[in-house]
Amino acid sequence: MAKVFCDFRFLLLVAAVVFIYIQMRLFATQSEYADRLAAAIEAENHCTSQMRSLIDQISLQQGRIVALEEERKRQDQECGQMKSLVQDLERKDLQRLIDNMQVPVAAVVIMACNRADYLERTITSVLKYQRLISSRYPLFVSQDGSNPDVKSKALSYDQLSYMQHLDFEPVQAERPGELIAYYKIARHYKWALDQLFYKHNFSRVIILEDDMEIAPDFFDYFEAAANLLDKDKSIMAVSSWNDNGQKQFVHDPYEIYRSDFFPGLGWMLARSTWDELSPKWPKAYWDDWLRLKENHKGRQFIRPEVCRTYNFGEHGSSLGQFFKQYLEPIKLNDVKVDWKSMDLSYLLEDKYSMHFANIVKKATPVYGADMVLKAYNIDGDVRIEYRDQSDFETIARQFGIFQEWKDGVPRTAYKGVVVFRYQTSRRIFLVGPESLKLLQIEES
Repeated sequence: MAKVFCDFRFLLLVAAVVFIYIQMRLFATQSEYADRLAAAIEAENHCTSQMRSLIDQISLQQGRIVALEEERKRQDQECGQMKSLVQDLERKDLQRLIDNMQVPVAAVVIMACNRADYLERTITSVLKYQRLISSRYPLFVSQDGSNPDVKSKALSYDQLSYMQHLDFEPVQAERPGELIAYYKIARHYKWALDQLFYKHNFSRVIILEDDMEIAPDFFDYFEAAANLLDKDKSIMAVSSWNDNGQKQFVHDPYEIYRSDFFPGLGWMLARSTWDELSPKWPKAYWDDWLRLKENHKGRQFIRPEVCRTYNFGEHGSSLGQFFKQYLEPIKLNDVKVDWKSMDLSYLLEDKYSMHFANIVKKATPVYGADMVLKAYNIDGDVRIEYRDQSDFETIARQFGIFQEWKDGVPRTAYKGVVVFRYQTSRRIFLVGPESLKLLQIEES
């Protein structure tokens, strides 16, 4: 019994030890699990914290991305605007460059001295039609002397270039009683044309005086005529003036003639001709000098029927000579002629003589006294022959046209023929003693 009890106690002890061991192992396992769980929780919390931090960073980056995207869009918009602006500026600069690269048709020079009010009127008239084509017709004012009002007036315009001719050399007139103004004018013209042709290197120059207004088609007329001047070396210059351009003597704004008489008063000259004239330019009376046969050498001048310039200069060096009778009644063209579309080849030397002869040949001859009345009563063009200068002056006086001759040539004449309208579209041809022969017209 005691043995059994002893064995039982031993078993209980063993069981207690096993139980304690199991509890210890269980506790160790639980502790390890708890540690792992705590570590896992801590790791989870750390991960969660990192995730939150990452999410916050992602949100921040997303915000930055949105902001950057908006900034990029804004910059793209600004770049687009800048690009458009640059392109616009480039187009304007290119156009300006093209304009600057355009070869001018001709320089335009207004010759001035001491009439500031006249100069202003002339500049105003020229700028009215020159502004939009200024690159093709650069405008200059050339002043002779130092009149302060003229200089101030010229410098007040940004649209033109100013030149000043200061000449202190004494004038020695060749004949007693001569006006020294004509000597000063000749010096000024030579100086100004030398400047424009040789310093500024223009190929053509249009010369105006400070008492002129121009017609709406003034520049188109000269541009069309420039082609003739280049092609035909028998043309010495082109003028916008007709000495017999008074209202009662003109009709057709499209009609152009050749003339052996230099008209002046708004004219265009080529450099090649100036190369010839400049070295021998006269001391005075340059316009009459150009009318001498020894200087124009058989070359002729282009002039319109209806004037493209109007001379309002009642007061000047010529002291108003002929103004009331011949200058004031001049008809300034008011029709915008499209010269670019017109064929002017009939004005070339090899065609014009035949062209003009055909017109003269068709005219009805008128003889005897009362020629004015007879001409008025005839329908169509009329042809009247004169014997010599005196006879011409008598006939011209009856009609009221210019009677003056220079070096054997009547004003406006071509091969001795002076043509003008009389009251209507009827043309009157005053024909010289050699004219029909020169035009190869057989007398009937």
